[in-house]
Amino acid sequence: QKYGYYHCKDCNIRWESAYVWCVQGTNKVYFRQFCRTCQKSYNPYRVEDITCQNCKQTRCTCLVKMRHVDPKRPHRQDLCGRCKGKRLSCDSTFSFKYII
Repeated sequence: QKYGYYHCKDCNIRWESAYVWCVQGTNKVYFRQFCRTCQKSYNPYRVEDITCQNCKQTRCTCLVKMRHVDPKRPHRQDLCGRCKGKRLSCDSTFSFKYII
């Protein structure tokens, strides 16, 4: 799971997502995300690891983990290519094999 930056060229809308699924060890994206306005699907134009803002590590041991994601923000299943139309969401605790 990585963090991605998106841009819809038709609507000129930009968004970011902490639900970018890549081939392990690469930035090759498995699933596209949909623009909330025009519903066209896009790959992110930039992908990076989800890092802690305190220590800048991806897997840290900080007592207070400050990630550059908001864990309280709901996941938009209707715009996610991975879980759109599925019973389970990307933010559930189930493994990948149960979502497909």
